[in-house]
Amino acid sequence: FMPFIIKALVAAVKEWPILNASVWNDQIVYKKDINVGIAVALQQDRGFGLIVPVIKHADELSLVGLARAANDLAGRARTKKLSPEEVQGGTITITNPGVFGSVAGTPIINQPQVAILGVGAIEKRVKVVGPGDSIGVRTCAYFSISYDHRVVDGATADHAMLVVKEKLEGFSDPSLK
Repeated sequence: FMPFIIKALVAAVKEWPILNASVWNDQIVYKKDINVGIAVALQQDRGFGLIVPVIKHADELSLVGLARAANDLAGRARTKKLSPEEVQGGTITITNPGVFGSVAGTPIINQPQVAILGVGAIEKRVKVVGPGDSIGVRTCAYFSISYDHRVVDGATADHAMLVVKEKLEGFSDPSLK
């Protein structure tokens, strides 16, 4: 699911570019490139650690390109084969506590970025669907966003989350594309 989530986040950033800014000293810096950091858990002697490799120019990649980039970076992160440049330059981050079964989480912003998207467990759930309030089973997840209130307000973050939701739903519903 990660390439679809990255693609949806990129669409939200394009519509709400303030999410792609950073704070440098007392200045807000607006970033042109969309470089998505992907938090990768690394098992260590005393639990887990995280490293955040970056998919540079994520807005220029197809779904297949995003899948290849994410899988390559995560694999090399786990084998400690990333270069320093591959963990620098992120403009927004995705973290996925759902891989461990968490339904939701409260991600901490990867400074100097101003926003981070959290993805809960992706699982089948019973939902009310379609006209007539019929019951169906759908693949669902809870998403959260943490943001720096010095730069991003709640309305902007909520509207960006709506873009993510609509894009993700649109991958399976042609009328929403």
